[in-house]
Amino acid sequence: MQTQPNNLIGTSPRKVDAVRKVTGQTRYTGDIDLPRQLHCKLLRSTQPYAHIERIDTTSAQHQPGVVGVLTGEDFPKLYGLVTASVDERPLAVDKVRFVGDPVAAVVALTEEEAAAALHRIEVIYAPLQPVMTIAQGVAPTQDEPLHAYAERDNVQKMLALQFGDVDQGFAEADWLQEDLFFYEGNTHLAMEEHATLAQYEADGKLTVWSSTQTPHYLHRTLADYFNLPASRVRVIAPPTGGGFGGKAEPFNHELVVAKAAMLTGRPVKLVLTREEVFYVHRGRHPVLMRLKTGVKADGAITALDFEAILDGGAYGSYGVVTTHYVGALQTVTYHVPTYRFQGARLLTNKPPCGPKRGHGTPQPRFALEIQLDKIAEKLSINPLDLRLNHLALPYSQTANHLTITTIGLGDCLQAVAERSAFRARYGQLPLGRGLGLAAGAYVTGAARPIYANQMPHAGVQLLLDRGGGVTVFCGSTDIGQGSDSILAMIVAEELGLTVEDVHVVTSDTALTPVDLGSFSSRVTLMAGNAALAAVRQVKAKLLQTAARVLRVEEATLTLRDERIFAAENNKRSIAYRDLVKLAEAEHGTLGSTGSYTPPERGGRYRGAALGPTPAYSYSACIAEVLIDLETAELRVEKIWLAHDVGRALNPRLVEGQIEGSVYMGLGEALMEEQVFRRGLHKAPSMLDYKSLTFLEMPEIETILIETHEPEGPYGAKEVGQGPLLPVMPAIANAVYDAVGVRIDETPITAAKIFKALQLKAKGETARIGPTHFPALAYPELLRVESQWGQAAPPSVSNSRRRQ
Repeated sequence: MQTQPNNLIGTSPRKVDAVRKVTGQTRYTGDIDLPRQLHCKLLRSTQPYAHIERIDTTSAQHQPGVVGVLTGEDFPKLYGLVTASVDERPLAVDKVRFVGDPVAAVVALTEEEAAAALHRIEVIYAPLQPVMTIAQGVAPTQDEPLHAYAERDNVQKMLALQFGDVDQGFAEADWLQEDLFFYEGNTHLAMEEHATLAQYEADGKLTVWSSTQTPHYLHRTLADYFNLPASRVRVIAPPTGGGFGGKAEPFNHELVVAKAAMLTGRPVKLVLTREEVFYVHRGRHPVLMRLKTGVKADGAITALDFEAILDGGAYGSYGVVTTHYVGALQTVTYHVPTYRFQGARLLTNKPPCGPKRGHGTPQPRFALEIQLDKIAEKLSINPLDLRLNHLALPYSQTANHLTITTIGLGDCLQAVAERSAFRARYGQLPLGRGLGLAAGAYVTGAARPIYANQMPHAGVQLLLDRGGGVTVFCGSTDIGQGSDSILAMIVAEELGLTVEDVHVVTSDTALTPVDLGSFSSRVTLMAGNAALAAVRQVKAKLLQTAARVLRVEEATLTLRDERIFAAENNKRSIAYRDLVKLAEAEHGTLGSTGSYTPPERGGRYRGAALGPTPAYSYSACIAEVLIDLETAELRVEKIWLAHDVGRALNPRLVEGQIEGSVYMGLGEALMEEQVFRRGLHKAPSMLDYKSLTFLEMPEIETILIETHEPEGPYGAKEVGQGPLLPVMPAIANAVYDAVGVRIDETPITAAKIFKALQLKAKGETARIGPTHFPALAYPELLRVESQWGQAAPPSVSNSRRRQ
């Protein structure tokens, strides 16, 4: 086939679901109702930590409309997505571990009757001493540990890794910089609350509709938990109104609703309230960090020693994965020849934390990028030059055995610096106004699945119909980022069609091939590559038929504008819809499948599965801030953000993802926090939990950097999460440039700036942040010597191209 210019790739057709959404036709899980449907509500613990001495459901069972009441005794098994921490029950048994932990469920004819009956359930608790802070979590427990499987008291997981001789690296350094940082926890705040509807049919088949990012993992959990053949479980993920990681694992309410449907033989539905969403949460881990870096006089890093303590909340969730991610990606932006990471995840009596946009990487990036600015000041080097002069190299392997392919970080830094006039304005603006710079990197999909297997990570099936349309079947989940549109664009591009000619069916385990879900920014690269593999198979059949009909060589054919042309004579062509009929007559029903498995990457040490990816994306951000010198009120005036997207398949969607990341990053930097008083969440509502409105949003200048990643479809990398990472440290660095005070924790509030300014006026250290880091006895350090230098390792240099 003759090489042809892209018709759709690189343009911005509207999203395939745009009209349905803006006209209100989209049906989310909460909009779906079935005949004879029952409703479920959950009774949640009022205690942060307690034994359950007695649950009396007698009165509730006799309330009007009540069909049944479930307790923990109806759920004898534990569940959990990550095998290292299978520690949850759908309803609590013996103990509750945070305010909001579900202890009973009522199933009734109406939602109102179910809610009323909850108040008739009597629960007697014997309170235990709760663990609510990192300091309490690392101390020897005064009461019972939250879980018996913890490595020590309430320390769930500890790990210690060293790559190269870190101490020797410090000895060779001209300057050592050591700092403490704290990143507060926060939540996803997706517009759609969690919702689930389950139906158990007379033939023993269970169907569950749920607002989930991972229908495959939910399907697997339901089958395992209820000992059902996987072929008799069907999970459908309707359009999801935002997830950001908050819907990326199976939840207790999904299992409860499924069980209720199985017991009653009727459909059962549950929609969480906004307050309940704050409790199920799985949001950003609060993390306390100690960072020590050795550098030469020119800013070259000789050694990096990083220690982090994560407040994980009451259950394991993705916590073991998060702990590894906190330590993994410090080495992929700048050259770090020797690296040590020690991390611990604590169990506390708060809602469990899990993956949130950027999963484990915003916290350490906040610390590293602020510390680099401190080092630049000590060495009298412009912070832009410090970064530019010591970038990681393309097609290299890091000290901790992560494979870098294309890296556009230098271009990103140069772009934001040029647009903002950073060199001329940094350190030169009037008091109260400042500029701050930061960079970041993120994975384009995880290289390993949650559970070990050798199967593809993504699959696509195509069906060509006689009317000229194409149906794409894929298990991926569109949570608002536009992945359905990207699948449609890829197929339309290859076949010379319009996006409107392509129908996309996703997120139905009975109809679509397995895709692991919408997380780790994996869908465009992985499902996109699977779509390419599938469409090029069926395309070959079309070309074969067209060559016969037009009496030309296949290599001379071009597909565009819903026709197939002979290149040497564009008058010789055939309409696509006619070609499909001819090809079906020749080959039979036209369909194909494609799949994608990431390349094998990473080291052989314990934990090496976390951090490898087909490709890293890179971002650079400059923030301009204005601080009122009397009130210390902080306002972000403008954000410049450049992102190495590999290639922008749909530039408008890419820009939307970047702006969404900036919005979320601003919230985390300036105001968002999950804080607790006497075990109770202080702000479990959208009225009390502070997040940005349109009035607080600054101007955003978005810059797309294209490096044409060979691992991605048409050269694409991720854009869903990476652009978030540099926003928070850029703002912190801008505050310092504006008024000369360091805020080494989030959120960066006016009260903290005001206090720091008071300290500065007194001649004291003008810094707000943690001052103490607990000493932990880590397990024996696992030392892994670097295997590669600066040359490209074989896994990269021999990488097969997929363009």
